[in-house]
Amino acid sequence: MANVFKNAVSASIGTSSFDVYTAPSSTTSTVIGCTVSNRTGSTITIDAQITDTSASATVYLVKAAPIATGSSLVLIGGDQKVVLETTDKLTITSDTATSADVIVSVLESS
Repeated sequence: MANVFKNAVSASIGTSSFDVYTAPSSTTSTVIGCTVSNRTGSTITIDAQITDTSASATVYLVKAAPIATGSSLVLIGGDQKVVLETTDKLTITSDTATSADVIVSVLESS
């Protein structure tokens, strides 16, 4: 079984749901970090959702979480990890166009 550390970087996420990370086929991924930064001059709010494709379920990691100007929000990190099975995904949506930058750090096992 191969273990590979990877980063997924997404810039200027806006008001449409954006899949910032999808676990590849035949892979289990452990999300070890996820940070969302506000790139605008005003406070934004973001939603983060996890889709479990095998259960046909989408749930909120956070809903309407505020991020102040010049700040960031650590959604996953420290003691918290999230396991994604094949084709599960992490999605981010902002309430403001082109307002959020995201970096996701994962350990992929295949």
